[in-house]
Amino acid sequence: MSVVVLALPGNEAMAERLATGLGAQRGNASVRRFPDGESSVRVVSSVEGCHVVIVCTLDRPDDKLVPLLLLAAAAREAGAASVGLVAPYLAYMRQDVRFQPGETISAKHVASWLSQGFDWLATVDPHLHRIADLAEVYSVPTRNVHAAQAIADWLRANVGRPVLIGPDEESRQWVDDVAQRAGVPSLVLRKTRRGDREVEVSVPDVARWRGHTPVLVDDIVSTGRTMIETVGHLKSLEMPAPVCVALHAVFAGTAFDDLLAAGAAQVVSSDTIAHPSNRISMADELARAVRELLPR
Repeated sequence: MSVVVLALPGNEAMAERLATGLGAQRGNASVRRFPDGESSVRVVSSVEGCHVVIVCTLDRPDDKLVPLLLLAAAAREAGAASVGLVAPYLAYMRQDVRFQPGETISAKHVASWLSQGFDWLATVDPHLHRIADLAEVYSVPTRNVHAAQAIADWLRANVGRPVLIGPDEESRQWVDDVAQRAGVPSLVLRKTRRGDREVEVSVPDVARWRGHTPVLVDDIVSTGRTMIETVGHLKSLEMPAPVCVALHAVFAGTAFDDLLAAGAAQVVSSDTIAHPSNRISMADELARAVRELLPR
């Protein structure tokens, strides 16, 4: 059965790479706004009897969710045999518990909406904390594609003598995984509290790493404050300017420029969110996940 890949605006590059990887047809869809702000969607290509893959990364999600769900409905009404979603960045995973009375657990509700609209979901390293597995909130089959190997491959090809650095203990598992795959050393910054408001940060055995290129790796970079502070700490220790690697390049406001201004030698990211810093492609890994999810 034929596979047709559709993209919401802004996702065309990933859709092209996925279609190539799947040997699928690259279909066309029209998504526009009426003057009153409501969305109008149309499936332009024929999808009757086909498996449809819709590509929509969900950074800045509130403007995307309504047209995304309407496009899934339009594909079904046009005769699609199935409709799946590739969301390289999956939003609404942080609010996974009720922090304050009266709050809703948005992770569960957004998962319910997407589960009703799609037959399956593929994403890349979502923010899983108290929700340990997507199956806890999604009622459709899911695949969580891991980026550690792709990041490790990029490091081996592009950075000489790297040492991976995590800003805190919470980052250790992620940083150690990438470092092990790349065959390079890793460490986590040591924090010593000097008072209620003062924290001293140091690199363990800093002299040992002066001949290495520091590489800061984080899964989601939004405001960039953690990386900016870490760049400053490394600079104060007279270490070389670091390479900063972001899996999901959310980069709110001026975060990207602020990170470069703080002294980062280079800022790179994966292509889960389209950004000029994209250097690491997740398309092949996502294509493999889609092949596993497509109905037989």
